[in-house]
Amino acid sequence: MNKIMRSLLGPTEVNKDLMLLLLIGGLYSLGIFLSNTFVNVYLWKQSSEYSAIALYNLSIYVLQPITFIAAGRFAKKVDRVIVLRAGVIFLSLFFLTVLLVGERAASFNILLGALLGVGYGFYWLAFNVLTFEITEPETRDFFNGFLGLLQSFGGMIGPILAGFIITSLTAFTGYTVIFTISFVLFICAVVTSFFLGRRRAKGTFSFKRIIRERKSNKNWGKILHAHVFQGLREGTFFFVISIWVYIATQSELSLGTFNLVYSGSAFILYFLATKWIKPRMRKWAIFAGGVSLYLSLSILLLNMNFTSLLIYAAVIGISYPILYVPYISLTYDVIGKAWNAAEMRIEYIVVRELFLNIGRVASISIFLLGITLFPAEQAIPFILLLVGSGHFWIYFFIKDINLKQREKSEQAFVTDTTVNTSKNP
Repeated sequence: MNKIMRSLLGPTEVNKDLMLLLLIGGLYSLGIFLSNTFVNVYLWKQSSEYSAIALYNLSIYVLQPITFIAAGRFAKKVDRVIVLRAGVIFLSLFFLTVLLVGERAASFNILLGALLGVGYGFYWLAFNVLTFEITEPETRDFFNGFLGLLQSFGGMIGPILAGFIITSLTAFTGYTVIFTISFVLFICAVVTSFFLGRRRAKGTFSFKRIIRERKSNKNWGKILHAHVFQGLREGTFFFVISIWVYIATQSELSLGTFNLVYSGSAFILYFLATKWIKPRMRKWAIFAGGVSLYLSLSILLLNMNFTSLLIYAAVIGISYPILYVPYISLTYDVIGKAWNAAEMRIEYIVVRELFLNIGRVASISIFLLGITLFPAEQAIPFILLLVGSGHFWIYFFIKDINLKQREKSEQAFVTDTTVNTSKNP
């Protein structure tokens, strides 16, 4: 992998921790795509209720930001690698619990969602902070793009393999097999984390201070508002589409095929986006990706069948990388130029995640309200039109971000010398 990176980056130095973090991200992606794609269907087959699936996902997005705050406090007192390890362990416990409760999983939907939310909170807090520290401006687009490639590869291999296993075995045996494989992959990720260099932080956890910073730092405020709208689409779309694919086909293998088409398209576009989308092109790429994602809804709502679902998968597979590669890099650059970024990097990541999950919780709350007041089949298309516009609105919050306006204040702060090899972006 080191040779591949050097061929793409040229003379830019690639350190060991960057490669290890990508490896952990790859193991995580394969484990999640192998099983988590099918957890919603697993619960649906047991309950046949949208509300049960929505409450499962709602508990994830309620516990995730709470855990982020707790993980942020821990990361200021202990090694961030330990926080990352804790996240992977909780994710392992999630799959272990699914295996233990088996065909009674739908009765434990809130508990399972809570476990997954805690795992996500610890994992993504640490992973995002380590990304911020290990990458630099000249390697950040590459890292996000290469990680996208690994995620897309996991998305191609995991679901189609899982779908084949599930449909090949009787009853719920296939689910047991794929949940076990995911459990093993997360154990491998825990082992890999022991090779990461230790990274400590010092100082107090100034969570409220960084929330208030959005009032004085316009760039920070705009990127936070953008994340609320990002979450608005993600909250509902993360589970509704997979249920629709299963309802339309009654086959887990078809859901695996859907994800294969989506991830195959994304795999190619992440590679191209990494090489072609330069910093000066970021905002227009975000706009194009947002418009494309919203327009893709017409494919589903005008005539939904398995063919249209596959076309939709290809379109969003193209659109997401065009939006996310520049959007994630822009987010980290805004944080890098924000007030006291070197010392407060953890707080910035926590606050960003809080706003993202505000959007996700709002999305699922709208969904639950809609299917409570109206028949689900009638309400869901209108709900998707409403929350599905989230990515489209991102551009209108980030279009006036000016990364040069904070440079003078940035120079006033000294880089945190407790970070081993990283530099303040």
